[in-house]
Amino acid sequence: MQILNWQALSSKEQADALKRSPLIGDNSLEQSVATIINSVVNDGDNALRQFSREFDGIELESIALSKSQIAQACANVTDELKQAIAQAKNNIDCFHRAQLQTNLAVETQAGIRCELRSEPIERVGLYIPGGTAPLISTVLMLATPAKIAGCSKRVLLSPPPINDAIVYAATECGIEEIYQVGGAQAIAALAFGTQTVPQVDKIFGPGNRFVTEAKRAVSQDNRCTVSIDMPAGPSEVLVIADKQANPSFVAADLLSQAEHGADSQVMLVTDCIKLAEEVNQALNDQLGKLSRAQTAKQALECSRTIIVEDMDSAARVSNQYGPEHLIIQTEQPRDILPKIRAAGSVFLGAYTPESVGDYASGTNHVLPTYGYSKTVSSLSLADFSRRFTVQELSADGLKNLGQCVMTLASAEQLDAHKNAVAIRLASLTASEPATDEQKASKVEA
Repeated sequence: MQILNWQALSSKEQADALKRSPLIGDNSLEQSVATIINSVVNDGDNALRQFSREFDGIELESIALSKSQIAQACANVTDELKQAIAQAKNNIDCFHRAQLQTNLAVETQAGIRCELRSEPIERVGLYIPGGTAPLISTVLMLATPAKIAGCSKRVLLSPPPINDAIVYAATECGIEEIYQVGGAQAIAALAFGTQTVPQVDKIFGPGNRFVTEAKRAVSQDNRCTVSIDMPAGPSEVLVIADKQANPSFVAADLLSQAEHGADSQVMLVTDCIKLAEEVNQALNDQLGKLSRAQTAKQALECSRTIIVEDMDSAARVSNQYGPEHLIIQTEQPRDILPKIRAAGSVFLGAYTPESVGDYASGTNHVLPTYGYSKTVSSLSLADFSRRFTVQELSADGLKNLGQCVMTLASAEQLDAHKNAVAIRLASLTASEPATDEQKASKVEA
């Protein structure tokens, strides 16, 4: 990887050093995805079959997997893989079940009760990438929290032919509807529905730049009301390492993300030029042993090593980049953690490779990319629910709060808002028993 001295760079050169892969900036991408979405809206299942022939080279007999196909796929999975899936699922279940929250109720003042309640999203669509690698783990990361949250309809889409282990993992997580659709067309099908694929309320799952653009597009399309989990596109990792780091460990972590796709990006930030050079050598040594070496090599062409003065500077560079995955391989990684402000998921220490989070530690691997970790959180149980507030006032509560509301409404020149309170207060006054003074004035009259 190219080695850059951060302090020697101008502000513009520093910004350029942190730019993502130019493959993401394809000017024709938006129009290509829009064409796919419109085809699915207009032609439904026929469009899905056409795109399957065009992009996947497969003639689909059925878009939905039958029960017998699901059973056969599950039977094909080895016991060893089933055990690995079970262990990973247990850890993911444990971490996400701990995120369950009870409803909140507060009396903000006498007679005024405010609540925060949570209900599961009813219909969720889970997209599982499978074009270049069958992401079995993504099934666990999406289907497990969806089930824990209580989403009543959970459908899964993945490019054909769907890997047997993806089908098995889905059934283990309680998924009963599985559809053979991939890419931007899958996102369009979930957003608008087709003759076979049901329309959902929210779409989850990572994918390539076509999937990411499709998610963005449908979430802003006034023809539907679907929402999405986050911008989760091409994978990326940034490693902060000091002179104590093992260069082979660092290189292995960089390659673990580079092999995802040519548009993936990996970054090393270190205060040690010797380590940077050793990591480059380790990359060369390990690269040739990978089955996806060509893909990783392409990703490395748009990846960089940045030399900084110290670990404080390393944390600042990382925060400016906002990585999807942040690995801290330093002598005292927890000393750096409080300085981190933007990262999708953080991995501390020499023995915490990014791979454990991808598969089985328990945290979720669906994370914001492309710098969105500065404002967007990693996927959690809360993403499968919607929150809403409740308020209830007694008559005395309205009396105590009414004048405050009317004063504010009047200042905003919203007379109807003021009147909605005033008419109630007047009705309360009219229904109250007359005081002795009021009775006396009536007698005198």
